[in-house]
Amino acid sequence: MSAMATGTLYLIPTTLGESSLDGVLPAQVQRIAVSLDHFVAENPKTARQFFKQLGMVKPLQEIEIHTLDKHTAPEMLEAFLQPALTGTDVGLVSEAGCPAVADPGAQLVRLAHEKGIRVVPLVGPSSILLALMASGMNGQAFAFHGYIPIQKDERVKRLLDLQRESAARNQTQIFIETPFRNQQLWEEIVQNCDADTDLCLATDLTLETEQVETRTIGAWRKKVPDIHKRPTIFLLYRRAESGSRQARVPSRKK
Repeated sequence: MSAMATGTLYLIPTTLGESSLDGVLPAQVQRIAVSLDHFVAENPKTARQFFKQLGMVKPLQEIEIHTLDKHTAPEMLEAFLQPALTGTDVGLVSEAGCPAVADPGAQLVRLAHEKGIRVVPLVGPSSILLALMASGMNGQAFAFHGYIPIQKDERVKRLLDLQRESAARNQTQIFIETPFRNQQLWEEIVQNCDADTDLCLATDLTLETEQVETRTIGAWRKKVPDIHKRPTIFLLYRRAESGSRQARVPSRKK
């Protein structure tokens, strides 16, 4: 008797705010999402709002949603994948736009691989990559650091470490902050980093209020941005003493 085929774990991106679905999610992604009735979500409330916008096949009250956030016990994850283990597809959505990137959903994806469940990432907006694309900074060498320390002394030390690392590795440094602390973080960057270091602020990505601007720290000291309580990606780039702003790719001669 052959073993039952497993379902698929679909990694379903969501919008980054109140924007048109058609503007950020391909039709195929929407078709797959609306056909599912088993989900794992970082926040079920916002997941339901997203599902309502999609127009699900099943009524929302009949859709099963398990919560996977920073408080979820690891031993609960296998139960979340039980439908997939018995042949039913499962969707993973998050608060981060793309699941499993800067997101606790990565734990579920790892377990799916261990259980032999097929994992399919679907196309959608990643604020990290969109910010990097629009920054003009080095897109061949970059690192995402998530949230940096809240305590001021630790935060300043971390910012200076990132600036040094950027110069040493010719690497774009990417990080985020809780929106209501954005302005404070900007102030600490411009007060402590070197005037010729580049800083990009990528705010409200994919929304009508989207703003992306790259300036040197010296130039930013003359202009205060309006980023308070607005989702923002911070990108820092310090050119190496003897290098160019972009990583050089050696030419290939035939």
